[in-house]
Amino acid sequence: MGSRRDRHGRGMRGPLAWPPLPAMISRGARFDEMVLDAAETVERRLGQPLGIELAVEDVPPSDPAPWEHGVPLGRLFPAERSLPARLVVYRRPITQRALDDADLAAVIYEVVAEQVARMLGRDPEDLA
Repeated sequence: MGSRRDRHGRGMRGPLAWPPLPAMISRGARFDEMVLDAAETVERRLGQPLGIELAVEDVPPSDPAPWEHGVPLGRLFPAERSLPARLVVYRRPITQRALDDADLAAVIYEVVAEQVARMLGRDPEDLA
């Protein structure tokens, strides 16, 4: 088999996709990474694994919990039978409150730390 040329016969074909670059990562994927980073930081501060599932949704459901006032930024669903506890972080309400990427990371950390502290019956300031 001969050398592989582009369809016009001018030269070697390039790769089908570029290597991933930071500018190529979507905002949603960047947000997901920030949530994982916040959860890892909380785990390090606790000194133990969280043992919860993390999820990111764009917006909260239209039926708020009785204790929620305003738009929730995150919600913790307790463990049930064989399902582990689940922490859901809502992307749109959080991104609307943040001024820049550093502020976004801080807000995400506050949401994750607050929900985990509530799950453990601790003060959120212990994880700050």
